[in-house]
Amino acid sequence: MSTWEAENPKLGGLPDRPRVVSWGAGVEQCGLVRVKARSGVLLVLPKPPPRESSLGFLFVPPYRVQGWSMAGEQTCVMVPELDLCFDIGQCPRAALAAKHLCISHGHMDHIGGLAYWCSQRYFQGMGPGSIIVPAAIAKPIANMIESYRALEEQITPFDLIPLEPEQEHEIKNNIYVRAFPLEHTVATSGYAVVEKRSKLREEYVGKTQDELRAIKDSGKEITRILEVPLVAYLSDTAPCAALVRNDVRKAQVVIAECTFSEPDHLERSKVGRHLHLDHIIEWLGVLECEKLVLIHGSRRSNVIEARKRLRQLVKPEQAEKVEFLMDHRTNKERYERQLYEAQKAEAIRTGGRMPPPPRPPMRPRGPRV
Repeated sequence: MSTWEAENPKLGGLPDRPRVVSWGAGVEQCGLVRVKARSGVLLVLPKPPPRESSLGFLFVPPYRVQGWSMAGEQTCVMVPELDLCFDIGQCPRAALAAKHLCISHGHMDHIGGLAYWCSQRYFQGMGPGSIIVPAAIAKPIANMIESYRALEEQITPFDLIPLEPEQEHEIKNNIYVRAFPLEHTVATSGYAVVEKRSKLREEYVGKTQDELRAIKDSGKEITRILEVPLVAYLSDTAPCAALVRNDVRKAQVVIAECTFSEPDHLERSKVGRHLHLDHIIEWLGVLECEKLVLIHGSRRSNVIEARKRLRQLVKPEQAEKVEFLMDHRTNKERYERQLYEAQKAEAIRTGGRMPPPPRPPMRPRGPRV
């Protein structure tokens, strides 16, 4: 028996080789692979590092929803049209462009890239940006950034905005971020992005400008504020009252965690105070959103099986609402169809050349996410 076979019985041997280079037991566990060279010598080489995955991407007109989210590792979700980023477990380059950052809670997979975001925006001359946080953790976050200031020996600017539940902060003209409480193992906030539009009161519709001016001069309010929910973000949470708020249910886009999807993982979700696919299925009955984007999946969960189970248990029109941010293949095919339809419409309008149809969907292999 060769040295390799003696030290690595599970790996087996290669017959008729003149000699073997051995690296001891547990070679594969150390990230090494064995390769038989042309000369017959067995070489032990290191494996290359795992390929970094690209950001998840969805286009829900007029919003892009992009980022990366994996339970226990990192969550960072961006909506560029609103200059807004939710959580920052790590800081992808694309997140630096966001002028506003909403932190849901203090777990490291949601806040680990915060100091880097502040430092890089300062380094690149992009301004401090605003950091919207639950008021309960504002002081620890300030202390954390202050400690990084000391480490870097520079006064990195940051604008910390603590929000109590139901408080708001304006991020664009007439567009506000509103905080609301979630139920997790630590203090956690969800966020609703709402647009406030001034509308004429119904009783004054049809009045002339002179009549409206006279009513206003008499001290009466002739307009009302109409709130239009645009985007809602629900980070780590157990099922709670926040799921049926009007500014969540009626938002155009709802971004929500769904950590577990397997039927036998329901108890796990209760222990960690997370949402399970069973909760999502029940929630779809009251959601009025155009799209529900699920994030924060566990690596124990299979996104293909989750989507399949979802389609089996809800109405087709409800299933069509749901997208998984980290289902790269399905999202790419969806975007290619969107692109084709847009190019086709433009070709019809202008009489130009019709675009080639998108490639047919690939048969899913069930990647684990």
